[in-house]
Amino acid sequence: MSEFEAWPHLFEAGDGPVLLALHGTGGNERDILPLARAIDPMAAVLAPRGQVIEGGALRWFRRLSEGVFDVDDVVTRAGDLAEFIGWAVGHYGLEGRRIVAVGFSNGANVGLATAALHPQVLPEAIAFSGMYPFAGRPLTTSLEGSRMLLANGTADPMAPSASVARLAAELSAQGAEVTRHERAGGHGIDSGDVDAAREWLAVLPAR
Repeated sequence: MSEFEAWPHLFEAGDGPVLLALHGTGGNERDILPLARAIDPMAAVLAPRGQVIEGGALRWFRRLSEGVFDVDDVVTRAGDLAEFIGWAVGHYGLEGRRIVAVGFSNGANVGLATAALHPQVLPEAIAFSGMYPFAGRPLTTSLEGSRMLLANGTADPMAPSASVARLAAELSAQGAEVTRHERAGGHGIDSGDVDAAREWLAVLPAR
């Protein structure tokens, strides 16, 4: 058994795009499935489990304190996730399929980090309540052809508006097509966010 086959995950087949479903802190690969299904019931869903444990809660990468990420670990874990995606493409016969990250909170952040650093593996991402995951480091990877949807509450203390604005600016500067969906309120996902994700996903990427 390979290290990636041993990585706890779920895969559900479907004829639509492949949604890489990434749970938030304290969640797991099962918790995120309803969100993926709400966005596209016809999608295939690949849902891995975060490999970091903090206070008994599953996460995707380490943090130094609330809102302060271990950026070196972010980069490492994003690379691990990119390798997992590559393994899953071959293992589940997904060659040539459209793969889109769908993440909430910590899952959104690792999805954004993976898409920003490994766009050849993950060129599209839907980030619910995500923020800029690289602290003071700028992006340098070309993201021409990448697409990102950022869905955030304007009063979210865990993903502050300034960090989201930095995220959008950095992604756009490297050539990504960035769509922002803002709503009143804080950390979470509402029906308007899901509707925005459905509409965004219905637009096929230019290739």
